[in-house]
Amino acid sequence: MATLIAVNVGMPRDVPWKGRVTHTGVWKQPVTGPRMVRKLNIDGDGQGDLAGHGGPYRAVLVYQVDSYRHWQKYLHRNDFTHGQFGENFTVDGLPDDEVCIGDQYRIGDALFEVTQPRVTCYRVGLRMDEPQMPALLVAHGRPGFYFKVLAEGFVQAGDEIVKVSTGPEAMTVAEIDAVLYKPGRVRSQVERALRIPALSPGWKSSMQSLMDDYDSKGWSTGNTGGNTGLTSAATSPPPAWPGFRPLVVTRIAPESSSIFSLSLAATDGSPLPAALPGQFVTVRMRPDPQGAPVIRSYSLSGRPGDAQYRISVKQEPYGVGSSYLHQHVAVDDVLDVAAPRGTFTLARDEAAIVLVSAGVGATPVLAMLHALADNLDARPVWWVHGARDGAEHPFAHEARALLARLPSGRRHVSYSRPRDDDRLGDDYTSTGRLTAQLLVDLEFPPDANAYICGPVGFMDDMTKALVDCGLDPARIHTETFGSVTAITPGVVPTDVPAPHPPAHPLGPGTGPSVSFARSGLTVPWDPGYGTLLELAEACDVPVQWSCRTGVCHTCETAVVSGRVDYSPDPIDLPAEGNALICCSQPPADLILDL
Repeated sequence: MATLIAVNVGMPRDVPWKGRVTHTGVWKQPVTGPRMVRKLNIDGDGQGDLAGHGGPYRAVLVYQVDSYRHWQKYLHRNDFTHGQFGENFTVDGLPDDEVCIGDQYRIGDALFEVTQPRVTCYRVGLRMDEPQMPALLVAHGRPGFYFKVLAEGFVQAGDEIVKVSTGPEAMTVAEIDAVLYKPGRVRSQVERALRIPALSPGWKSSMQSLMDDYDSKGWSTGNTGGNTGLTSAATSPPPAWPGFRPLVVTRIAPESSSIFSLSLAATDGSPLPAALPGQFVTVRMRPDPQGAPVIRSYSLSGRPGDAQYRISVKQEPYGVGSSYLHQHVAVDDVLDVAAPRGTFTLARDEAAIVLVSAGVGATPVLAMLHALADNLDARPVWWVHGARDGAEHPFAHEARALLARLPSGRRHVSYSRPRDDDRLGDDYTSTGRLTAQLLVDLEFPPDANAYICGPVGFMDDMTKALVDCGLDPARIHTETFGSVTAITPGVVPTDVPAPHPPAHPLGPGTGPSVSFARSGLTVPWDPGYGTLLELAEACDVPVQWSCRTGVCHTCETAVVSGRVDYSPDPIDLPAEGNALICCSQPPADLILDL
């Protein structure tokens, strides 16, 4: 008979970490006597990061005393106390390789259901004073698991754990954890996982992403070329060529008073590899032949599948890259261009399409409109664009001609300050900025896929407006031209300066150059930083991470040029052309899409 050894609780606290402060509830202490277990947690307990922990499907974390013994031996430690792994219930019995998702157990007066393995993040390593702990829990098949509370009640140490029912599919915690995090998964395992009603929504979404990847690529076993269950970065196909290749400028054309396009072709006249609609290319320029190169990314705005690429550029008043392209690049000049990349692409389903843009944000969604028009797509397609006036309205005639080829194409253009010669009802549909009420009036179907591109504030406003219209947030996609939105779970926010060369204690290194393309920063590597993630943090480059040990793939980043070495090796390799920056170092010059 399994037994509840200890009930552990703790409220979130602020903990110093790497010169910053992280807010975490991973410190748990055993308590005596009965404790009420409620739908969201135990009385006296709390979670610091509700995005990654807590909620009804992750109300109670369970860990086994047998795993305590395993880690004491493996780590050569004897200082563990109950709650050491951040768990609420320390139990004797219920091993991860026997407990199944959907199993139900009665403990004391309460009834529980197993919903998912623990999602390991850096904070368990912080609590254990062992940074590699998130990876070790997965690698050793000992993650622990979460309970959902089906019936509230009192529990206490010493209570027997009585199994009430067995989950369908008999899929153990260790097995489903390996399906998500380890290579070697097979389609039948993913199918079994998706048939388990008790599986938490987050894990169902991950399993569905893996299934979609199998379906799209026609594979039934083996590595699907990156882990789409963990990150959308793996959904982009491998780059068509490594690093940069020379492309010749064949045409330069104005699109509005501030936006111009360049057409690029192979120097030998051969057709360029097809790009997905919505992708971008990275361009390397040398305004100063003696200085460091300038690296910028531009969305492809032309017809996907054309023999040439078209990029469209907004001339910024103080933009080094856009000014160089506008003032110094001419037809027949050659530019260094990296292969198309990006995950801001059309979904593989039959839902209606909503394309929302402002200014130069029209470029990636225009490529999508080209693809839809080429296929004579019968779905409802909305083209919603905001501009200042007719002079600042790029691709006006092109977009209208494409929409005319769609059986259910619909257009709404809003000018915030129309000129006298701009024609209401012809050039534009309404006066003013795009607003939430305007989107409501357009009556989008709730299952539509929406694609938004424009300034960050515009995308935030439009995303909220579409959610208020009833669209599923998971079907709303945005494309950011600049730095990525940082993901630093639990770290207490502070004012962050613009990206800059690293300051002390290490200062500039003497190793290979590392370029953060989106941040416009190139710095030399120093092994003292340990990983590319830590170098980026020293430069205040916005980054995304969670485990920091090569498990979760939150940090997966496109490698524009160069390669990385891993130390330690990740649990599962990223998609081809990408890198996990949390556990990698540059052996030679490197350009990252950060």
